[in-house]
Amino acid sequence: MLKHEMKELLYEGTVIPAHPLALNADRTLDEDSQRALTRYYMDAGAGGIAVGVHTTQFEIRNQEFNLYEKVLAMAAEEAEMKSGSTPFIKVAGIAGPTQQSIREAKFAAGTGYDLGLVSMGGLTDLTEEQHLNRIKEIAEHIPVFGFYLQPAVGGRVFSYDFWREFADIENVHAIKMAPFNRYQTLDVVRAVCHSSRADQIALYTGNDDNIVIDLLTTFSFNVNGSIVEKQIAGGLLGQWSIWTKIAVELFGRIKEARKTASIPSELLLLNQQVTDANAAVFDAANGFKGCIAGINEVLSRQGLLKGRWCLLPDEELSPGQGEEITRVYRDYPQLNDDAFVAGHLEKWKAIGSM
Repeated sequence: MLKHEMKELLYEGTVIPAHPLALNADRTLDEDSQRALTRYYMDAGAGGIAVGVHTTQFEIRNQEFNLYEKVLAMAAEEAEMKSGSTPFIKVAGIAGPTQQSIREAKFAAGTGYDLGLVSMGGLTDLTEEQHLNRIKEIAEHIPVFGFYLQPAVGGRVFSYDFWREFADIENVHAIKMAPFNRYQTLDVVRAVCHSSRADQIALYTGNDDNIVIDLLTTFSFNVNGSIVEKQIAGGLLGQWSIWTKIAVELFGRIKEARKTASIPSELLLLNQQVTDANAAVFDAANGFKGCIAGINEVLSRQGLLKGRWCLLPDEELSPGQGEEITRVYRDYPQLNDDAFVAGHLEKWKAIGSM
């Protein structure tokens, strides 16, 4: 069961960064930097973290690396030491065939994670019905955070009917929508609004290409003659794994704007700027090939990581991507939190508990 205080925070909406993986030059785990990242997200004001997800690199599950359990346990330890009585949502990435997913769900739940973000990527041989059955089995072991992953990085397109049935599964508490596609995002929102569990599911944006607009929009649908409205509560985003302090401040402004009948024009401008910055970091020009290396590049420039290395040597910046990151740094200095990081980095990298 999802704890009451975590459910309240989840439904209210919060900032959940997708946690990267810190490596040394020899591509072994850099434990000090890994813990420093978690400390950074908490001190920046994030309301949770998602670990073992795409940004953490799915390869942590590979036998040659065998880092899944270690990385999740480290993040949980840091969160428990820091958060105290303040709710802090721990989301574990769950992936792979059903039996693997169940093992991961059991481990995550036993390690103190509140929800499992269940990826449906890579399982191309499963029908939609088989995917739903897999979710039902996982939901018996951990509260589920659904995940619509864009096809460009391993996801697939699902029908409206799929999401309609998905929303009816008990112990599904949230859905991250990251198809990077307006039509497919609408499929999920409409399906949830037509579900009998519409009030029991929090919608989170994973559309890093449209963050601000997603969070400002009220969706409205006619459901059996009654109007049902729903907002995207918060975000679980790779983009929010960098410049997190600014993301938290921006989200605060968005929440204030949602209380009024008008949207400040500067927030619309910020949507364009954040999207342009994301295009550089996520390597949109090259089909997102360098997205993880791009995130790591920003974090290494800040000193949070020692380098942008990924577990797979061919996971690198695309030609010209580094220059694009430099450009958005220059063009949108208000988006980075370098000063905040510089003022706390020594503390975060200190060995031992805080």
